[in-house]
Amino acid sequence: MRELPLANRPEAVIVVTGSELLRAEITDENGPFLARELARIGLRCRKITIVGDDPDLLEAAIRDGIEADLCLISGGLGPTHDDRTIELLAKAGGKQLAVDPKLEREIDLIGRRYARNVGSSYHGYEEGVRKQASIPEGALVLGLAGTAPGVALELDGCVAVALPGPPYELQKLWPSALESAPLQRLLERVPPFERHTLRYYGLAESTLAAALENAGGDGDGVTVTICARDRELLAELFVDPGAEARADKLVNALIAAGPDTLFARDERPIEQMVLELARERGLTLATAESCTGGLVGARLTAVPGASDVFLGAAVTYANETKSALLGVSPETLQEHGAVSVECALEMATGARQALRSDVALSVTGIAGPGGGSADKPVGLVFFCATSEQETLAQEIRFSGDRDQIRRYATVAALHLMRRLLAQTGHS
Repeated sequence: MRELPLANRPEAVIVVTGSELLRAEITDENGPFLARELARIGLRCRKITIVGDDPDLLEAAIRDGIEADLCLISGGLGPTHDDRTIELLAKAGGKQLAVDPKLEREIDLIGRRYARNVGSSYHGYEEGVRKQASIPEGALVLGLAGTAPGVALELDGCVAVALPGPPYELQKLWPSALESAPLQRLLERVPPFERHTLRYYGLAESTLAAALENAGGDGDGVTVTICARDRELLAELFVDPGAEARADKLVNALIAAGPDTLFARDERPIEQMVLELARERGLTLATAESCTGGLVGARLTAVPGASDVFLGAAVTYANETKSALLGVSPETLQEHGAVSVECALEMATGARQALRSDVALSVTGIAGPGGGSADKPVGLVFFCATSEQETLAQEIRFSGDRDQIRRYATVAALHLMRRLLAQTGHS
């Protein structure tokens, strides 16, 4: 991804800490999230550094980070001995640590409530409370996520923001960081810019890149980034003042590269779009899944408020379960097999009847690594979306490992449901 062209933009460095990230126990989600947020607000991310809990290495990363205009740090805000972010930030910034009495009371209350709820003794919590309530002099508390406080600190030429490591907690406090006075003063230095978002499904990345090149490429006040994820394509255009006409030309060229595959011009996830389409049309949804094991339903129910249109899911992995719960006929399974368009159709029809939904979607395939054959290789997946008025079926052969195939199939299923809902009238 190339840097945005905005002149004199503040630069940011992201420091992500946690030894578990280096051991590959978990995958970092905070660095990518914060990088996307920086792009959204017009700052340039100079780099993302992932560092373990070693205090010398973490201090060095923080010292490097505070050389930028903005240093975002995630992790290391807990009560244990290896949570060192705040003390090392204070040391790097030449600040003293002091207990914030109000913060101490708030953390203490949360800790006592937790101990009571789990039936444990509160003895031993006090030291951790004092540790988490100790912040650098002059720092602004951004709020609490659990017992971890977010902190914003203005240093000489830099705003440093420390946020919790768990992604949910970090994202909970990020709006408070954005609204804080230190960051607002920094954002006043960001030049105005426009941003265009184009999202495709079913278009080759090379096709979009060729369309960009044929239209003259980016530059001259416009930067274009193209990113592929789970067979979706995201194209973003960042536009300097005065380059709007050139940006419009590029947008039109990119749209023309795949008008039938362009499904959004915003950042709403596909599962949110599916739910919103169902609400607009007054329709309820259900799913029947085999090889995806409930991943489609999980994506839908991850959106708050999904229960008003999503009624439920049937994860029917075994053939016997497909027949017992969804009414897939033994003859279909015997003649065509569980991985077939015929089985997908009966699964979707059975889910719509069993769960009494207006629309139902089914997924059945071979995720691998075993189970494939010459006629039905690993990666072969059948989909069906059906309503009272219409039925759409699809066969796709994915490549990749088991996890990739399941992810690709989940996204494909949601897009098939989107297509069906888009052409289904109000009930």
